[in-house]
Amino acid sequence: MLYKLQPVGDDLGALEPLPFLDASDLQKREKHLEILLARHLLEVLFEEAALLPIFQERQRQAEADLYALTARGDVVIFELKRGVAGADAVLQVIRYAQEAGRWTFSDLQQRYSSYLQSRGLKEGALQDAHKEAFQLEHALLPSEFNRCQQLYVVGSAANEDLIGAVEYWKSQGLSIEFVPYRIYQIGGNNYFEFFSLPYDRHRNPATVKGVLFDTNRAYDEEAIWEMMENSRVAAYGDIKEDVKYLNPRDIVFFCHRGVGLIAAGEVVGPVKAEGTEEAYREVRFLTRVPRREAGLQRFMPAAEVSRVTGKSFFWARMMKVPYLNREESQRLLDELTKVLA
Repeated sequence: MLYKLQPVGDDLGALEPLPFLDASDLQKREKHLEILLARHLLEVLFEEAALLPIFQERQRQAEADLYALTARGDVVIFELKRGVAGADAVLQVIRYAQEAGRWTFSDLQQRYSSYLQSRGLKEGALQDAHKEAFQLEHALLPSEFNRCQQLYVVGSAANEDLIGAVEYWKSQGLSIEFVPYRIYQIGGNNYFEFFSLPYDRHRNPATVKGVLFDTNRAYDEEAIWEMMENSRVAAYGDIKEDVKYLNPRDIVFFCHRGVGLIAAGEVVGPVKAEGTEEAYREVRFLTRVPRREAGLQRFMPAAEVSRVTGKSFFWARMMKVPYLNREESQRLLDELTKVLA
């Protein structure tokens, strides 16, 4: 819930709850809302959760809105609801879990291939993608995938029936949670509020952070050189909005898939567009910059990044998580500068 503070003198004053849009307000934009949630659920809203998306709902199919994998190979199922979610949403996501629980590894691979194709990505082996995303020493065996399912119902409010249903199934050992979101209209603008489980660890957007940012190699081998030669950090296609989550003074560590960190720079400019498929921010490089004619001769491998920072990153995302604070960013920058010198 969002509250407006009504200050009285030096005191913060009373809390005035602001109403959020109800189901009838959201009815006409149901599909747009589902697309918004599905597109940003793992990249932004679950920024601390290491989940590899493998499948998204197809039109007129009895499927959940989004399926993903954990590092252990468990299948995570998201069912997204507009407005108030009732007990029927729990039964619905359980039906999806019952179906997904019977998927073999070849079924998972087939759905992952369909997901890659829908996003314009090259065909890839799920075992390899999973190993790379979670930086596992060894790829999971096919038999180690989909041994358990985790269920999430996402809605703007929960009625008593849903709360009771979730609590009942949790008491029976089922891994199921309700995750709320809210949409508010304030001063003619719409605002979206979301709290991710189990803890809401979203950083204050104004806080300077360090971000490992992908160079888009999976889409375009040449994108890295556009960034290096034009002093920019860029994102493309349906994830181009990711650059909006960077702020001036953030430190960007350019991460080239299959290689490692190849440069670092400080964000210095606002979001700009290059045509309709690219968004970028200008950066001031803080390390030696690789050149196209010389190639990538010096870099810091992923394993070394984890050693220096003491963190395990989720490498499958455009913006790798977790983010780094100022001290962690400086430590990584110092080590990367030595490597690239």
